[in-house]
Amino acid sequence: MMESTLIPQITQLLNQTFNPNHTLVTSATESLDRLSLHPDFPYALLSICSGGDNQGQRIAAATYLKNFTRRNADVAKVSVEFKNRLVHASLLAEPAVLKVLVEAFRSIVVKEFVKENSWPELVPELRNVIQNSNFISGNVVSQWKTVNALTVLQSILRPFQYFLNPNIPKEPVPPQLDLIAQDILVPLLAVFHNLVEKALSTRGRAELEPEKILLLVCKCIYFTVRSYMPSALVPSLPLFCQDLFRILDSLSFDTTTEDDLLRFKTGKRSLLIFCALVTRHRKHSDKLMPNIINCTSSIVMQNIDISKLDFLSERVFSLAFDVISHVLETGPGWRLVSPHFSSLMDAAIFPALVMNDKDILEWEEDPDEYIRKNLPSDIEEVSGWREDLFTARKSATNLLGVISFSKGPPMSCNNNSASSVKRKKGDKIKGKERSSIGELLVLPYLSKFPVPTDATVGQSKISKDYYGVLMAFGSLQDFLMERNPGYIATLVQTRVLPLYSLSTCLPYLVAAANWVLGELASCHPEEISANIYSSLLKALVMPDMGDISCYPVRASAAGAIIELLENDYLPPEWLPLLQVVISRTDNEDDNESSILFQLLSTIVQAGNDNVIVHIPYIISAMVGVISKRIPPIPEPWPQVVERGFSALATMTQTWEGSAPEEDEENETRETGSSTIARACSALLRQAWLRPEQTMEGDISDGLHPASCLNDASILLQSIMQFVTEAKEVSEMKLSELLTVWASLIADWHAWEELEDLSIFDCIKEVVHLCRKCDLENFFVTRIPSPPAPPIPQCSIIEGIGAFVTEAITQYPSATWRACSCVHLLLHIPNISLETEVQQSLVVAFSGAALSRFREIQSKPSALWKPLLLVISSCYLCNPDIVEEVLEKDEKGFTAWASALSYISTSSFEPGLSAESEIKLIGTDLTIFFACNVPDGSLMITHSDGTGEIGRKAARNQWGSRDSEDDEREETEEEFLDRYAKVSMSLENGIDVEEGDVEDQDQELELGTFGEVDQQRAALSLIERYNQIFVRGETLPLQLLTGFVNTFPEYDSLFLHS
Repeated sequence: MMESTLIPQITQLLNQTFNPNHTLVTSATESLDRLSLHPDFPYALLSICSGGDNQGQRIAAATYLKNFTRRNADVAKVSVEFKNRLVHASLLAEPAVLKVLVEAFRSIVVKEFVKENSWPELVPELRNVIQNSNFISGNVVSQWKTVNALTVLQSILRPFQYFLNPNIPKEPVPPQLDLIAQDILVPLLAVFHNLVEKALSTRGRAELEPEKILLLVCKCIYFTVRSYMPSALVPSLPLFCQDLFRILDSLSFDTTTEDDLLRFKTGKRSLLIFCALVTRHRKHSDKLMPNIINCTSSIVMQNIDISKLDFLSERVFSLAFDVISHVLETGPGWRLVSPHFSSLMDAAIFPALVMNDKDILEWEEDPDEYIRKNLPSDIEEVSGWREDLFTARKSATNLLGVISFSKGPPMSCNNNSASSVKRKKGDKIKGKERSSIGELLVLPYLSKFPVPTDATVGQSKISKDYYGVLMAFGSLQDFLMERNPGYIATLVQTRVLPLYSLSTCLPYLVAAANWVLGELASCHPEEISANIYSSLLKALVMPDMGDISCYPVRASAAGAIIELLENDYLPPEWLPLLQVVISRTDNEDDNESSILFQLLSTIVQAGNDNVIVHIPYIISAMVGVISKRIPPIPEPWPQVVERGFSALATMTQTWEGSAPEEDEENETRETGSSTIARACSALLRQAWLRPEQTMEGDISDGLHPASCLNDASILLQSIMQFVTEAKEVSEMKLSELLTVWASLIADWHAWEELEDLSIFDCIKEVVHLCRKCDLENFFVTRIPSPPAPPIPQCSIIEGIGAFVTEAITQYPSATWRACSCVHLLLHIPNISLETEVQQSLVVAFSGAALSRFREIQSKPSALWKPLLLVISSCYLCNPDIVEEVLEKDEKGFTAWASALSYISTSSFEPGLSAESEIKLIGTDLTIFFACNVPDGSLMITHSDGTGEIGRKAARNQWGSRDSEDDEREETEEEFLDRYAKVSMSLENGIDVEEGDVEDQDQELELGTFGEVDQQRAALSLIERYNQIFVRGETLPLQLLTGFVNTFPEYDSLFLHS
């Protein structure tokens, strides 16, 4: 099928994807997937991208091409013809199509140009296109569009914004980037300078195409210098930065229109370039710092009402503050900025902090967004990078924190003016003998603003200004940490706590005060903690004031109490706090309930023994609240349900952790455990089992969201730990719950150490329960009743086995825990009677362990041990199947046996520390020799020198370190070298994660095989092959001597050795 034949078919199918009929769309997509196997398919898509009948069709073709290239970029080599045609299509495409095509182009660029450097013609050809493009060449009829060419260039440069090889301590500039800088960027900066001259000299409406080109060039330079600094670019930096200063100076914040949008985007990118230069390239930026400070200061010190700015304009303000902060953190920058501290405080920082009309509007219309922007805390989990949260206020508070923590002149200095805080070159006075700028300037400035009183509460300016004072206090944590407790106590008692005692409540100020108390929780002296707690508790129950919602007050109070408890404050009474929180969780606001659930978790963790007695009641009450919020249809649960499950999991773990010794169990404890188990069972039944499933025992796969799986596993554990007999298993529908849980973990892919830890613990609890009671659906599930399809569902052990297998192959940090579960599962009572189940587990576990071992075989590591022991445990259960698995891999059996012998030596760390490990290997060797080695054919050799190589590698990796310089501060080179080594370890995936260390020394559970007498087995083996051992020097003399000394009665066996 030729390209010309494919085009009409693909065009028709793309048109069908626009149809509202879902069946037709699905059919068209499947047909496109089948056609994608044809070698001319991507060329046909490119033809449609360029010559489709309408824009929608062209965008659809570009979108499918993007997805196609992403799927196949790492699978096969991209042909030169396709690369050239893709670039050609991108250079000629209309803007909407170009936006999609560059995404397809980027995936190929990363592989072919950035990683492999196998596209040598790309740079010279793109240089020629740019030189001959319409705007740069002045030829308006040129087929090449300058904007398109620069968009392609930007796409090429984007991957270079990050270091390509973090394994190298000081990574040189990649040669591809050097070439682009020399051949394209340097000539382009000359064009950029001329464009700036022309754009700034033109009055009236800005021309669209030149502004686009200015923005694209700035993006290209930003991606180039964010991590690297090509040498060819260095001479052009001063002039380029002067052009950026002029662009920033040209921004008008008074009236911004759509015509100014591109200019403001260019200004934003200019400030990002300055941030990169100051933080990454000090050698080249020090001389530019005076101009950088002058430019950014002129922006932030404009007399502008920030609340009137649109998002982009405020982002420019925010970045200007950030640039000043970065400059201030350098030595030369401190000397430049310090003379302007007073003017910055008065004209820039404080005006950004005071409350404005935009805050009030956001408080009323979107209180959660208001909290995230202005009162951030750990209870608000913001996923990803959200640029809209980087407001001018946030950047101003950050700058104020940097200023306040910096050191001024000696304390003996009488002149406290801002000019006196300039550091002198060669000043040798240590920081601890200096006073902070926070003490010299910031707090005196803030003291000018009075605390609102009942007499002044109606004066809007006083309240708004004091809001700014509170915002400032919240940024002073580092500065206040160095003050004495009395200093902080005075500040809090005189400037913050009075707000809680006003007869007329000011919710905006109280919310800000809550946030300040939370931010300073680590600084509070003990003598004022009780007053702080009392004030926060009062704010936690503050009712709404007519049309004004006090939700931000209650939310910020909850966050502050969490901070207080986490900093070891213990309330005088726990019950009142518990009662307040529990009573307020059952309200209509899911967001507020979510925050209160997190507060409840913290209370239980902090209170521990003080709240243990209340946990059964709390759990029962919470289950009722959470049940109301679980969606009736299978879909991801809302955050309030997830937080509720998390709080329940915390409480059940606290309850189990407080369990007394077995002989100290009492009736109250047993009643509490029963209450918790039944409440958890009721909640999980509602979450996972529909009423008809509960009655018929029919558990359908795929109908349950994998939400809160880690926390649900903890709840299942608490149920299983209480259950002791079959009647309770039936009452609590434990078999049905475990069947659903097993199906969920079988499809688990979110491998996160803290998120899956409880799943492994739950697996162990399931195995222990099997030894006490029979579980329905454990080995085999019955055929579901009609109208469900007559397909057997996943049994409990099948689901667990799939999860463990995936853990072994996919996530290094889970390897030890997963391998520990393998031994448990293979030696469950009665599993030997379930031949097919045991065989399928042996195949899966041994195959996964061998595959993972092969990946890390080149260098001995701690992960060798659990993987090899898994294969050994499988071999113990079914030698024939494991031998088949090993033989499918080239030299798999030899690799396993050789590595097994190596980890049994004293030179391997962590070594065989548990008796069960030694017993497992000894039993395996006995079975192996008995089944595979005929008399007279044994030959003990090293396989491919693995033993010696392994020992050398182990000595290199685990050898002792010289620690005489432990106390010395590391240099930049040492820092980069250390992180390069860490990066290599992470990339190789062979280092043991911190969370796995505790799993290394556990005894293996081998079932009936654990009763084998390894001494008798070893002696039987030696007796059988005695004639072979005495014929040659096949065993080390040290081993023979040690054995004879330990068992002298068997010295005759080695008489001739």
